[in-house]
Amino acid sequence: MTEEMTGEPSMLPRLTLSRQIRDSLVSRIVSGQFRPGERLVETRLAATYGTSQAPVREALRELEVMRLVETQPRRGTFVRPFVHETLRESYVVRAALEETAIRLALLAGTVPLEALGSDVAAMRAAAVEGDGEASMRASVSFHRRIVEAARNELLRLSWEGLQIEARTSVTMLATGVDLHDIARDHAELLAVIERGDLETACKHARDHQWHYADLPHDAHGRSRDTAVG
Repeated sequence: MTEEMTGEPSMLPRLTLSRQIRDSLVSRIVSGQFRPGERLVETRLAATYGTSQAPVREALRELEVMRLVETQPRRGTFVRPFVHETLRESYVVRAALEETAIRLALLAGTVPLEALGSDVAAMRAAAVEGDGEASMRASVSFHRRIVEAARNELLRLSWEGLQIEARTSVTMLATGVDLHDIARDHAELLAVIERGDLETACKHARDHQWHYADLPHDAHGRSRDTAVG
């Protein structure tokens, strides 16, 4: 995130304009700077960021797909209530999809272990550099490879429909997750996959996403305060 996007925004590089605006808006929504029900006015945001309305409109469209905002006919675009709950719900669905993907890929013997190892290496390098964007890209690549290895088109389309890259970015902005933790978590998941332990790998894949859902209970319905193992 650039300095401009964390303080009072000013003119932004055109190459990543809508993406920077989107991430800035996400940060302000999740932090509560923009409150549930608050109207987001394109012209006002464009003036704030020193841009035309086009990249603002594109950013708002992405936020609407992610269900962080909603557009009401003849009224405008508003911050949705229960934003955090929406993020949690997406991770619960993602957990189910990725658990299934791991199961299908391991049973078919199609897991691209070398490529997954390269993604983990990229996450480790990103952690050393403090590069959140690179860490996010490598994480998304890791999970996309597993989903594609399942060779189930409906599963893949459902997974892509969750706007994984955007939601991963949102989670990183919202939680301030440590980049070294991201690399370690994926390395642990890869190690389980490499051992070929089907049920453990499925459980790990499921719990990996439920962790980010930040639910009061784990994937087995147990309270996080009392869960063991």
